Amino acid sequence: MQGTPDHHDEGPAERKMRFLFALRSRGVTDARVLTAMERIDRGLFVRGIFADRAYEDMPLPISCGQTISQPSVVGLMTQALNVQPRDVVLEIGTGSGYQAAILSLLARRVYTIDRHRRLVREAVELFRDLNLPNITAVARDGSFGWPEQAPFDRIIVTAAAEDPPGPLLAQLKLGGIMVLPVGQSDTVQSLIKVTRTERGFDYEELRPVRFVPLVEGLASD
Repeated sequence: MQGTPDHHDEGPAERKMRFLFALRSRGVTDARVLTAMERIDRGLFVRGIFADRAYEDMPLPISCGQTISQPSVVGLMTQALNVQPRDVVLEIGTGSGYQAAILSLLARRVYTIDRHRRLVREAVELFRDLNLPNITAVARDGSFGWPEQAPFDRIIVTAAAEDPPGPLLAQLKLGGIMVLPVGQSDTVQSLIKVTRTERGFDYEELRPVRFVPLVEGLASD
């Protein structure tokens, strides 16, 4: 039988198995990352008419003209970050809060920034409902990072810049890792991993991706 299978009849266990299988088949193999993604229900972060597609491996629209990234990209970015239990992580682009929630199960502390106040408010409510007290979320200009809490063991950016922003590089600890999309346009972007060494910064290209652009300043909402 051809066509897309109907997933509406499956129960939570089958849905979770299919979700994790899709992650593994796209290269998310780190056991800690898979466990965190199994525990954080993506369905809670997708509202409205797209809610029934929350478990598919696709990006979906959220408030303020933003998107929630597809699960496999969230998994691959988290895996590339190699978060350790004592790490302090900075996330630029809170969005739905899904990525920060997953990071909160892997790190000691997560600081997350978004330029949209509404997104931060909605994410904070979800973090409270999920009892994730190690996340601090604020509305501010993410392109400048969070100097008061720097330096960070890990930095993740969920919006694309032409180059890794200087303030963020400066806030990365020695030995720290930053994962972010870079590209001149919204059609040609690469996910890169930056590691800070005593000699400077090492750059590794991971895969092509598509993200919304990193915009300076606070939004009006």
